[in-house]
Amino acid sequence: MSWPLAFTLIALLIAVVVLIVFLRLETWPARTARQSTAELERLGKDLRAAFLDVAHLQPRITINNRVYMEQTTPVSELVVLSRRIEVEHELVHTWVGSSKRVKLHGTFVAKAGFDLQQNLSIDIRPDEIIVQLPHAQILGVEQDQVDVLAFENGLWNRISGQDLQAELSMLPQLASEKAAESGLPAEAERMLQQQLGERIHPSQPLHLVFKDEKKLE
Repeated sequence: MSWPLAFTLIALLIAVVVLIVFLRLETWPARTARQSTAELERLGKDLRAAFLDVAHLQPRITINNRVYMEQTTPVSELVVLSRRIEVEHELVHTWVGSSKRVKLHGTFVAKAGFDLQQNLSIDIRPDEIIVQLPHAQILGVEQDQVDVLAFENGLWNRISGQDLQAELSMLPQLASEKAAESGLPAEAERMLQQQLGERIHPSQPLHLVFKDEKKLE
């Protein structure tokens, strides 16, 4: 093989390699964007599956400000946490020197979670995932047991059915207030974030954003 022909073949090979490298570099942003979008869509599917598993609903999901899935709400509430609450209430009433006394002890199961009738949305971005939802609250209390600790009638000041009904109606309200004061809603918010993080394992930070509040990280 003559030297001119050898140089020509070498130059041709170099030109081919340069062309391949150029084409790869030119298409790299598009390929990276496709891979990034595919990864975000995978996260969207994982989040959808997580909410279907935890809450039996599909939230509204956007990826880079583009709607990926619309929200469906087959249930109206998401209960995240339950706790046993005990309360007492006492009525003491004296009339013309005669006293009556009723003291009740109630055991309730308080449930904390989210009202899903309000908007729930997920925005997936390359640098973070934002889940926007209302604050957790006490969704309800269920009576487990009520004990009568005291039931004392006066000689002419007797305990009426109305007295007893009024005392019984006070117990659920007291249980709900005690559950809220104990920080049960805030604990439900933290537990939801923990459940989502453990379920989807995102590479970017996952933030829960409550209405008119800062991010919970």
